[in-house]
Amino acid sequence: MTDKSKVRIFDIVNSTENEILENWLKLQISSTALRMDLLSERELRQQSAEFLSLFKEATSTGNWDINDSGWSRVLEFLDSISRSRAIRGFTPTETATFIFSLKQSLFTTLQKTSKNGTADLIQDLCDITLLIDSLGLFTTEVYLKSKEEIIVRQQTEMIELSTPVVQLWNGILALPLIGTLDSARTQVVMESLLSRIVETGSNIAIIDITGVPTVDTLVAQHLLKTVAAARLMGADCVISGIRPQIAQTIVHLGVDLSEVTTKATMADAFKHALNLTGAIVKKKQ
Repeated sequence: MTDKSKVRIFDIVNSTENEILENWLKLQISSTALRMDLLSERELRQQSAEFLSLFKEATSTGNWDINDSGWSRVLEFLDSISRSRAIRGFTPTETATFIFSLKQSLFTTLQKTSKNGTADLIQDLCDITLLIDSLGLFTTEVYLKSKEEIIVRQQTEMIELSTPVVQLWNGILALPLIGTLDSARTQVVMESLLSRIVETGSNIAIIDITGVPTVDTLVAQHLLKTVAAARLMGADCVISGIRPQIAQTIVHLGVDLSEVTTKATMADAFKHALNLTGAIVKKKQ
């Protein structure tokens, strides 16, 4: 990018800002990539006007490296726009169109107002292309990062919902596990169980693995870690849901559960927990 080109482009943007804005809005509204059901025309106008103002301010510095401090407000604005549209349900293309559609409006204005030769016009168009493309890529990167954060948060929420800690009796908690038990889920399970132990003052926790499809060495290790953590909090654990196939697998793997009480069903584990607490359940006469 040449300094002369930067000055020419800034002068044109500065003097024709309103024209560029109106053309840009028309391009966005007519684009098939714009979701008017997710964004009102009024909001689109406000966002476009604000961005163009920030864009003009940044180009006036003469430094067109978007990593320079002079572009910080532009990037902050694009960051906000991209994250907002990711949350609302826009696609990457629909989000990036906000920036890339500005290129055509700038091209049209430059071609119409340029008083320089063809070589200077080509240079100006190339410089604008490089600048807008950099901003467009930044927008896409922020969008994708936001989507990843949303997915991770949703996964965490699903794990938390799928691992409820239920108080069955005074001093007795139950943690029914369903699905695969990996390292990330084990951490959530452990935190949820320990929190409930503290909240309820319970001293017995039943971990039911009836809904866990397979138990391998890694799953067994995760269970043992959870049991050990609960013991440190003063609660004994009972593992229920040990099906014949799982029992054979555990023996075959050589996993030592000798120090952990195990039961075939949740009902058996609950009876055992009641006996430990000294509670007696009788049928009504």
